[in-house]
Amino acid sequence: MRRSFRGQIALLTSLPLLLALPFAQAQTAPAADTSVASPADIPASTGTTAAPASTSSSPDQVDLDDIRNFSRVYEVVKQAYVEKVDDKTLMKAAITGMLSGLDPHSEYLDKDGLAQLNEDTTGQYSGLGIEVLQDDGALRIVSPIDDTPASRAGIQAGDTIVKIDGTVINSENIDDMYAKLRGKPGSKIDLTIVHAKSDKLIDLHLVRETIAVSSVKVRELEPGYAYIRISQFQDDTAGDLDKKLGELIKKNGPQKGAVLDLRNNPGGLLTAAVAVSDDFLDSGIIVSTRGRLQDSNMSFNAHPGDLLNGASMVVLTNNGTASAAEIVSGALKDNHRALLMGQRTFGKGVVQTVLPLDADHAVKITTARYYTPNGTSIQAEGIKPDIALADLTVKKADSPASLISSESDLPNHLANENATTGDDINNDGSADDAKLATGDYALSQALNVLKGIALGHATSSRR
Repeated sequence: MRRSFRGQIALLTSLPLLLALPFAQAQTAPAADTSVASPADIPASTGTTAAPASTSSSPDQVDLDDIRNFSRVYEVVKQAYVEKVDDKTLMKAAITGMLSGLDPHSEYLDKDGLAQLNEDTTGQYSGLGIEVLQDDGALRIVSPIDDTPASRAGIQAGDTIVKIDGTVINSENIDDMYAKLRGKPGSKIDLTIVHAKSDKLIDLHLVRETIAVSSVKVRELEPGYAYIRISQFQDDTAGDLDKKLGELIKKNGPQKGAVLDLRNNPGGLLTAAVAVSDDFLDSGIIVSTRGRLQDSNMSFNAHPGDLLNGASMVVLTNNGTASAAEIVSGALKDNHRALLMGQRTFGKGVVQTVLPLDADHAVKITTARYYTPNGTSIQAEGIKPDIALADLTVKKADSPASLISSESDLPNHLANENATTGDDINNDGSADDAKLATGDYALSQALNVLKGIALGHATSSRR
């Protein structure tokens, strides 16, 4: 079972470069790519072959004392550990430890890990539909995927799983506990979670499903204003976006503006992120990557053609907006194509490459950093929104019933000579605004910003 974030994997030409959150466990239907770079692309390491001991060896070389220490530890574990450990287990643990000591994203992929990587490319798996982050011996929810057992049960970003099937999760059993999150469709699982900033334990009884997530949802918030929700970046995301947004525009006409919702989007294929960015840009750099290998130094540029024909855009982000989703956010922000609204993004700005060792084993290793069009690295810092918006919920204020709310309620009032029969003067849009605001405060604010921009454009045109 892979210990990396659920396959947020980006393919850059011949290199499968991975965009993922640290140690986030594969519990959604991620977009992944199973093609791998040739090991010949990586320079030979001077530390892979034992060399004769030398008192003048450089710090980069492995001397004989290092090899002796490794061998001694290996033998001590084999002879003295409380339980018998076979050689394969020890070697796998040694390799895993070497890679995990580099950064949170590099890891060793065995046959099961490669199978998981291949499964990720289909966008289907059996589980609960959650992004899980390993954090100090606990499993913390990065985000639930829309319309899955997790989201329907009320699991939220920031929640922590403290028990699975009654067993408390700790640093020693966390891998086994994670493995339990997956299972056959229809099988049951009990989770005990705690919401962020709460100490109340909540028991949930869930049933695993085959998760086949459509990464794009498009609808009109109201006439002329589109809502585009991208939950992750799969290999079909850009094509799905082209189709669904095209159908909406064909049915309802050109849009005055659109909200692109990337909240709790954990990332995915870099190629999908580049294609989605290109869908809203006519020109400019989308993203660039730089690393030690020549093949890691790349730049992606937009091509003419904007699905919205320049209509105003607001991108909603939060702390769960990560990886490939940050590439889109950065591309639209730096190219002045959209306003970012919400909270700072996660800040995952490095790229991984999968290198095969043989048919059943591979290494996923960080090989590059990526940079927004302005040349900014967002690693460990994220992207700050143009308009900061707290994570709030609102409820409609209680107001006493009123018999008279306008001139039309007064007896013997004069009628409006231009009034149209059947018009409801009370239908001023505030009821719909209240409904949207109480359901999704951030989205309602984004729509209001779009309306303000549209009004500004209309005023400028009249002038």
